[in-house]
Amino acid sequence: MPSKTANLYARIEPGVKEQAENILSALGIPVSNAINMFYKQIILHRGIPFDVKLPAEVPVNIMRMDAEQLNTELEKGYSDMLEGRTKPAEQVFSAIRERYDL
Repeated sequence: MPSKTANLYARIEPGVKEQAENILSALGIPVSNAINMFYKQIILHRGIPFDVKLPAEVPVNIMRMDAEQLNTELEKGYSDMLEGRTKPAEQVFSAIRERYDL
């Protein structure tokens, strides 16, 4: 008689695991059920059930810029500031804290 369950062992970053488990707990979904749902979606979609791709906009990495590229980015930021297309840091950090419940 086949087993009704199978064990799955996976290495996951501790922070990712904790955040996901907190969300699942708030939803009332046990982790094992969520994993089972994910596997069933893989079967139904015949692949990963979401897009796996690079974002359209890649964050700026100043470590890979030459002086000219860095100056161009700094001038864009300065121009945004002069034209009022910025938000105070306190407002931005407050929004981040609210979004991620920090």
